[in-house]
Amino acid sequence: MKNKSIKLWTIFLLLLSNTSCEKFLDENPDMRTDIDTREKLGQLLVSAYPDRNYFTFAETASDNAEDKSAQLAGHNNEPFISLYNWNVVQETGNGTPTEYWNACYRAIAAANQALVSFETADFGDGALQYKGEALVARAYAAFMLSVFFSEAYDPEGANAGMGIPYPLEPETVTRPLYDRGTVASVYEQIEKDLTVGLPLLRGAFYNVPSYHFTEQAAHAFATRFYLFKGEWDKVIEHAAEIYPDGNFRRRIRQYTGELFPLSYAEHRVEYTKAEKPWNILLANTYSVFQRSAGAGNARYSFGEMVKDYYNGQTVFGAAFRNRFGIYTAPNYTTNKFNEYFHYTNVQSGTGYPYIMSPVLTADEVLLNRAEAYIHQENYAAAIRDLDDFASTRIVDYNASTHGLTIAKAKAYFNITSEGEEVNVDKPAMMEAVLQTRRIAFMQEGIRWMDILRHKLTVRHNFIATDGTETFQTLAPGDPRRVFQIPQDAINAGIPANPR
Repeated sequence: MKNKSIKLWTIFLLLLSNTSCEKFLDENPDMRTDIDTREKLGQLLVSAYPDRNYFTFAETASDNAEDKSAQLAGHNNEPFISLYNWNVVQETGNGTPTEYWNACYRAIAAANQALVSFETADFGDGALQYKGEALVARAYAAFMLSVFFSEAYDPEGANAGMGIPYPLEPETVTRPLYDRGTVASVYEQIEKDLTVGLPLLRGAFYNVPSYHFTEQAAHAFATRFYLFKGEWDKVIEHAAEIYPDGNFRRRIRQYTGELFPLSYAEHRVEYTKAEKPWNILLANTYSVFQRSAGAGNARYSFGEMVKDYYNGQTVFGAAFRNRFGIYTAPNYTTNKFNEYFHYTNVQSGTGYPYIMSPVLTADEVLLNRAEAYIHQENYAAAIRDLDDFASTRIVDYNASTHGLTIAKAKAYFNITSEGEEVNVDKPAMMEAVLQTRRIAFMQEGIRWMDILRHKLTVRHNFIATDGTETFQTLAPGDPRRVFQIPQDAINAGIPANPR
């Protein structure tokens, strides 16, 4: 892709993170090539993962946010205002699309530096896991950029719209030239990186596997990628590779099991612990999302209507057990994230907050597979997966009472056919999996991905000072469903997304 006159140098000037590898990456490019030991290689790859998350902008733009009214909300600040109105976010700070864009390109830069090191040093066969990690990490960062900053991939379309810049080598000049390619070309390169890198991860060893692209994590990422690509067989194949015994039921989040007796504070800690089997890949991300001053008390966020949906009756015949918390009604949280604070200066009390973000989970893989089965009209297999999921979420789960059936789904969602020739089994089952996914991943950003994949319309309410409520919608095809790339990147010559 290194052609045409589009300047991307701003991306790589933005190596301004808090990780130990950032100073290393800020060095002269020729100095950065001196990666000559496995230890240095491993240290570099710590930076090959985005150190920011997408929760704020993905959740606020979706139907997981609502207007709580100026009177009842704790604050009405950016970037929530622009995000909720689907406007271009001018802010560049925490929770913004710009911040995530920069984080992903920092990750790609680190991965590329690691990959070129294999050309200049002999690390031995035992280091091939690092090459695999770099390739899959690059694929992941590029994929997430494409999700938010390009049109959604259409399995039945040409995908000729603008992709995202996909650098494949480290920078050796101040202003490298790149183009955005197309959505199709970006997906082709993602798949190449993934398929080449994944086999190199077999037998990989890490002290804390959940912080790295292990073989298991690469397969989990593949289920998300192929779900977007519409290749249902591959979603199912990669899901099957994650656990030799095929048992997802005891590895997904145990809301009615070990998480059940925990206090709210304990729940936040245990939810994103690296030792928990449901956390396949975690990322240490700078974030104030969990704070009341972040998403908690924001006017446009998780409020009363969304809370009622989150805790309401499901297609299974009962509500899922969730551990939502409250700041002051109607300001709520799913209570999933525990904020930590890294002191850069203990004496002055300065530093930065961060949360462990669940990047890939066993829960997502199971529901990805359930959806793939539905697309294949293998409803019996989809129901098995969905029932396994529900059994960990419904208190006193009973298969005869709570087990899913097609008839149950059609009745719950009021989906009926007007004639014998119209089969509504698939839409009813799809509604079931989408409801399950929306509740399961509330405040984790995945709902926005489902909105894009399924071309769902988003409806936002707006409450005036006199209490009058109006609504706006974001329909499929609206260019605002693609987040705008950073202004600095536009100023440097990268074509902006249409508006």
